[in-house]
Amino acid sequence: MNSEAKKLLEAVRDGSISVDDALVRLKTQPFDDLGYAKVDLHRKIRQGAAEVIYGQGKTPAQISGIIRSLKEHGQERILITRLSPDNAAELSDISGLEYHEDAHIAIVGEMPEPDGIGTIVVATGGTSDIPVAEEAALTAQIHGSRVERLYDVGVSGLHRLLSNTKTIMSASVIIAVAGMEGALASVVGGLADCPVIAVPTSVGYGTSFNGLTALLSMLNSCASGVAVVNIDNGFGAGYYANMINHMDGGRK
Repeated sequence: MNSEAKKLLEAVRDGSISVDDALVRLKTQPFDDLGYAKVDLHRKIRQGAAEVIYGQGKTPAQISGIIRSLKEHGQERILITRLSPDNAAELSDISGLEYHEDAHIAIVGEMPEPDGIGTIVVATGGTSDIPVAEEAALTAQIHGSRVERLYDVGVSGLHRLLSNTKTIMSASVIIAVAGMEGALASVVGGLADCPVIAVPTSVGYGTSFNGLTALLSMLNSCASGVAVVNIDNGFGAGYYANMINHMDGGRK
């Protein structure tokens, strides 16, 4: 998964970069201290994916400064999550920034060509779960995964899900996003032969307790191979699914 470090080592092996130049790159200050933020410049070397900007609670000026730092240090693609429409409007002058309002995500730069081992399927129980699902889907896409969306296939109309059995069974990873009682993850887990990442959402009436009911239901799934992330954490699910989709020796 750590492709950046691997590329650097391969460049040394092939002679396209000297040992000394590679050492300088590794010794370069691992973060850029902006005062209000210490931008992690070595995360891509350590983890294979660059730092992601969490937009909630940050001012447009702070977000702009972090973007500028990342771009100045060679980051071609930047993901900003939980970005409000108002703050996105104030960042509209940043070159290459595209805002996805349904997911509250902004992306700077072009989407990469998919290079994962297969396709990540993102399924939702209902239309109201789509914002969280889009956060997951866009996160996986910007990190290099092919994504197929399968929306509004909840258990209240099970035939909608079963009519897409081929899609489910051909996925390398499935992200199941659902609120209410969160049953979708267990049903998908009982059909698929790949890892299933369950995302409880805060969608639902009173006793859904803002997603707690779905979270507990998914944690108690009797289907094997189901892992669960936090309530409304589409980003975490998309990131984790992408890691699985880039594992060497994984299923095709």
